[in-house]
Amino acid sequence: MADSSFPEEPSRSVFLGVDVGTGSARAGLFDEEGKLLGSYSSPIQIWKDGACVEQSSTDIWLAVCAAVKAACSKAKVDPTEVKGLGFAATCSLVAIDSDSSPVSVSWTGDSRRNVIVWMDHRAVEQAERINSSKSPVLEYCGGAVSPEMEPPKLLWVKENLQESWSLVFRWMDLSDWLSYRATGDDTRSLCTTVCKWTYLGHAHMQHVNDKDSRDMEACGWDDDFWEEIGLGDLVEGHHAKIGRSVAFPGHPLGSGLTPTAAKELGLVPGIPVGTSLIDAHAGGVGVIESVPPSEFEENDEEAICNHMVLVCGTSTCHMAVSRNKLFIPGVWGPFWSAMVPEYWLTEGGQSATGALLDHLIENHAASVRLANRAASQKISVFELMNKMLETMMIERQVSFVAALTEDLHILPDFHGNRSPIADPKAKGVIYGLTLDTSDQHLALLYLATVQGIAYGTRHIVEHCNAHGHKIQTLLACGGLSKNPIFIQEHADITGCPIILPRESESMLLGAAILGAVATRKYHSLREAMKALNAAGQVIHPSKDPKVKKYHDAKYKIFRNLYEQQLSHRSMMAEALA
Repeated sequence: MADSSFPEEPSRSVFLGVDVGTGSARAGLFDEEGKLLGSYSSPIQIWKDGACVEQSSTDIWLAVCAAVKAACSKAKVDPTEVKGLGFAATCSLVAIDSDSSPVSVSWTGDSRRNVIVWMDHRAVEQAERINSSKSPVLEYCGGAVSPEMEPPKLLWVKENLQESWSLVFRWMDLSDWLSYRATGDDTRSLCTTVCKWTYLGHAHMQHVNDKDSRDMEACGWDDDFWEEIGLGDLVEGHHAKIGRSVAFPGHPLGSGLTPTAAKELGLVPGIPVGTSLIDAHAGGVGVIESVPPSEFEENDEEAICNHMVLVCGTSTCHMAVSRNKLFIPGVWGPFWSAMVPEYWLTEGGQSATGALLDHLIENHAASVRLANRAASQKISVFELMNKMLETMMIERQVSFVAALTEDLHILPDFHGNRSPIADPKAKGVIYGLTLDTSDQHLALLYLATVQGIAYGTRHIVEHCNAHGHKIQTLLACGGLSKNPIFIQEHADITGCPIILPRESESMLLGAAILGAVATRKYHSLREAMKALNAAGQVIHPSKDPKVKKYHDAKYKIFRNLYEQQLSHRSMMAEALA
């Protein structure tokens, strides 16, 4: 391989990953060892109106183009060096007409607003109705669809925006739309369709060894399900509107990048583009093989089954794979080949983690003061609070930081509970409020929230292990994984060591790996993951038995807060009956 210190060397192979998150489109360029050469982030617009959260695919594509050009410039990568491209994105729903123009999914009728964002909760009632159908496909998403999945959102549009419904020619997951916009190929990803549309990926098990059938006629749709929930019209034309063909992640699409898309992105036409992944799943692909062999004697092919990846951003996704299908109540899956081909994926999650921390900080009386203090020290608010907590530990003479919250307990279900309770109506709880509005109080509230999120992860890990998983090690990526208190509390609370990847941009790396697979340089996605994943720091749980005893007690309170909520809910329902 050419020395990357000589960017003018023409033989260099660079892989480009694009990740569209909730607030920005990001592009990253990686060399053949999975090292990040440069990245760039471009903001995207978002409209929030109550339960409705919308975006514009036009705006997203412009942000993607800006990010790709700026990343290439920053990394000093010539467009001719980019050999493969992959996309990852939030599981948002895109509506386009027969000319591929946007169709409004908004009450406002604004045609720019043609994307229902993943976190949108307008379709809670539709989700409840779909779940009452007891369709067999529901077994493969933890027994119930979430209002964050696509069928409830589609049903909502059909029932509320009839004109838009009649105009839509293609309904697409955002990452599939991005690869379609880049290549003109409407092949969908097994990741998006299986995880968010109730597609049964295991219908393709017999195709695994047939190398020429990686681009497959869709045979995993359950037509009875669509008919039963009132969306039978989506079955028409061999499911033309929702996907006539699907492929494994990284499958090369069409003839690669179209001349139009190449010009817009500042790249060379014909570059291979791999079938996409949902952003969290790209994080999984970018990190799950990042195990330091010296510390974890894991040369075993199946060691991957003892890992759980935490993709920690606005929300947190908990991804684990297994050779056998495991049905786990309240946890999404089992999804066949949705992340790692030929493995069943289990997907837990928390709907609000980064978003919850932001919400609680921004709404506290000390928020502006702390923000100004952090800015004056040129550090983030989180770094400032982490420092404050260390100081408070010394001043209050407690033996470990976590003990500062002994009388402050948080149930973090402010946006419902995704896993393992699967209760979109769950509410957040803050137990232990006083009249205190000081900077120190905000730091304690922040710590208690981080702990509440980590207890939620412990609940998911315990629940998955009780149903057949053998999770022993966590791997973390995403924005919150860069916060040392967030990671240490997760290690102490779950009792699992946490491996951080060498490259912090795991979602971008996962997307770039799709591009690398599309070039056919690697025989499989797994081979590319092993070549391009690399471990960084390992964080171990505290060996202090007092820390474990403390968290075990707080975890009992955490579980009890939800049980109390259920009891109070039924008391109020009875009172209003």
